Formats: sequence, C-alpha cells, structure tokens
Amino acid sequence: MKLENYEMHLPSYSIGSDIYGQIEKICSPFGKKVLIISGVKSYEAASSKLLKAIQENGFEVIGHEYFGTDCTYAAVEHLKALKVYGEADMVFAVGGGKCLDTCKCLCIEEKKPIFTFPTIASNCAACTSVSIMYNEDGTFLKPHFFTQPAIHAFIDTEIMAKAPEKYLWAGIGDTYAKYYEATISSRGEDLPHFTALGVSMSRMCLDPLVQYGAKAYQDNRKGICSYELEQAVLSIVITTGIASIFLTRDFTPDYNSGLAHAIFYALTAYPVIEREHLHGEVVGFGVLYALLCDGQEEEFRKIYHLNQELGLPLKLKDIGITRKEFEETIERIPEMSDVRHYPYKITQEMLQSAMERLENM
Repeated sequence: MKLENYEMHLPSYSIGSDIYGQIEKICSPFGKKVLIISGVKSYEAASSKLLKAIQENGFEVIGHEYFGTDCTYAAVEHLKALKVYGEADMVFAVGGGKCLDTCKCLCIEEKKPIFTFPTIASNCAACTSVSIMYNEDGTFLKPHFFTQPAIHAFIDTEIMAKAPEKYLWAGIGDTYAKYYEATISSRGEDLPHFTALGVSMSRMCLDPLVQYGAKAYQDNRKGICSYELEQAVLSIVITTGIASIFLTRDFTPDYNSGLAHAIFYALTAYPVIEREHLHGEVVGFGVLYALLCDGQEEEFRKIYHLNQELGLPLKLKDIGITRKEFEETIERIPEMSDVRHYPYKITQEMLQSAMERLENM
C-alpha cells in the first residue's frame, strides 16, 4: 500500500481535580480575551471554578454565549456572525459533546484558538478532530473532519464526579464499542502504521472499563472523585479520542465505526432515541448485536454481563423501540456508511437472528 503524505495532530490535555490553574501556562501564548461558549447546565457546573481561574490568571471574559441545542451548521453560522466572536483571541468551549463539536466546527478551520472544558464523560469530543453534525430536526447528518483537534483539553475530574452519572454510564457504552468496531473493521488487513496504532490503542477503550467501570459508576453516583473514576474518564475522553484520530484518515477506509454505530444512527429516525436516550447508551446496546453477528460468544457474554451490572440496555424496550420499529430499521442498517468497510456484508438475516436471541434471553 502506497500512502499519500499525511500529518498527525494528537490531543493535548490536563486532568485532575483542580486543573483549571494551568490555564495561564497553556493559553497565554494565544492572547487574553476569552469568549466562553457553553451549554446551560455545563456552565452552571463549571462557571465558578472557571471564572475564578480566568480572573486569577489575568484573562478577560469578553462574552458568554450558549451554543444551542444540537451541533448544526446553522448554530455554527449563528456564532460565527457574532461580533464578540471576531473580537475574541480564543474560545473556551465548556460542556458536553454537542457543545464541544459545535465549537470545534466554529473555530478549527478558521484557526481561531479553541480550548475544551468537558464537564461530562459521555464521549471523546474534547479530544477528537471531528464534529458530529446533526440536521435541524435532531437527526444525524454527517461527520465533519478536521486536520487537528482543539489546542488543549482541561479535564476537571471533580466537576465530572459531580455530573449526573447517566453521562459516564453512556460514555462507557460508547467507549468499549471503539475496541470492537476497530478490530472487526480492520480484520485481516495489512494496516498502515497509524491505523495499526489506533487498533492497538483501542484495547485501552475496553480493559479499564471492564476493570473499573462499575466502581467508577458507583463513585460518580456518590460524587466521589476516585482513582477508578479518573481511569474511566481517561478511557472515555482521552484514549477514545486518540484512537479515533489514528483510525480515521480521508485517504484510507474508516476504521472508526461499525455496526454498533450504524444501529444507533439508523435508530435516530425515531424521535424517542434523541429525546430520551444517550448516544453511548444506544451504541453500547448495538455492541451486543455486533458481537452476535460476528460470532464472538465469549466477548458477547462479557459485555452482556457488564451491561447488566451497569444497567445499560439489553432489550429493545430498554431504548423505547418496538420489535416492529427495529424490523423496519433492519432494512436500513446494512446500507449505513458505518458498515461500508467491514470484513463481510451485514445482512438483514444476521440482524433478525441477533434480535431474536437478545429478545428471548
């Protein structure tokens, strides 16, 4: 295989219970005028610590804006048109995945310095070089790729420990999916260096969560900033983000996705998924289908047990989908882009068989 020239930009991050004190050291080369863009609840969770750190380190907040509700191109254009955006030296993106993705799409291609401040551990958006774009009606549109991630991620584990535990819960499902999807989609191939790195690294998206996930979840429910919680956060936010960068290049097949994500995106056609369920929650459910379709019985039992232990979905009713709705979805899943590069053709018969097995357990 002959590859084109390529460049890699890996995430930079700080993690700890009082990490905002590093803002001056990391951000000062880029200026002093800060525009904060956040979600509503995330700003409530982080603002006191963040504003104190900003003030103590000689920065000036020249504006605060809410990103909206979904990561859409309309939301990006709205923020881009604001006068305060043009005046800011940098953007501090504070929130969950949709907020961070909106801000990355806003800033990275325009070379506006952006720093991420994730407040929940549901995904790796703080460290990836992609934004997941949605239509205005809340359905999935497409991934929007960049050559690099945000400049730096500030991961405050104390804030994450106090966040609603459902986000860590869902993050666990989204993260262990990375290992299975990367290893299945790359199976039997002569991989270039960066893809092989990503596949190898994806193992760390699984093992720490099997080892620490249940304890981390219980600590999160109690608001305890523990070692186990930090290990889970690192797997969800950092390891998955770095693996994703290695696994997705515009001149190679996409090894960054697979059947579990195809199931999620196909199911977004039903409003109940976006309205009542989290991305990683449904992806973790989709992993059960992926493992059954792939014939990985031992791994299936491992993840089924982990999902039982954590209360992640095991049956269609757990995600508010009827058998009839899923059977309608089965017609779309084999054509999803997430399974375009797979070692075999996903068929409706495979999915039907997996559904029957899960629903009858």
